[in-house]
Amino acid sequence: MTSDPPSPEPRLPEADVVREVLGFVPLVEAYFRRGPAEMPAELAEIFRKHRLTARHGAVLPQLAASGTLGVSELAARMGVTLSTVSELVGTLSRAGLVEREEDPANRRRTLVSLADAHRAAVEGFVAVRAAPILRVLDTLAPRDREGFVAGLMAWAHEVQNY
Repeated sequence: MTSDPPSPEPRLPEADVVREVLGFVPLVEAYFRRGPAEMPAELAEIFRKHRLTARHGAVLPQLAASGTLGVSELAARMGVTLSTVSELVGTLSRAGLVEREEDPANRRRTLVSLADAHRAAVEGFVAVRAAPILRVLDTLAPRDREGFVAGLMAWAHEVQNY
């Protein structure tokens, strides 16, 4: 059995880190807090009725952008375990937001896609919520974009395990 390395002791950030990074976190957090209020009524009702969370919602942009994905591919893209994605997809399927089907080319593989009944609402919501970050990415040089994405991924993985 292996254990995770010990977490470093909490420390106060230096002033330049606060100025350059941490000072913006509450501004970004406010954007995420507004997400449920900006959700189309039909999706908001499904999320409320089925007690879906932001983790469930994180599956939807992957499917909106890519169409049909295998469960294992979805897990890899989201950086979570296969069992976590299976659970999320199961709940989203019961809520009617996604459809699961057996891959005809590999019966052990499950394919997931947005349900046609809610596809337009999900895609519209994803487009609205993605607009700010897409505008930012469009302004960055390729090297800066790679760094920005790498930083976001590293931060997301760190806070996910926090």
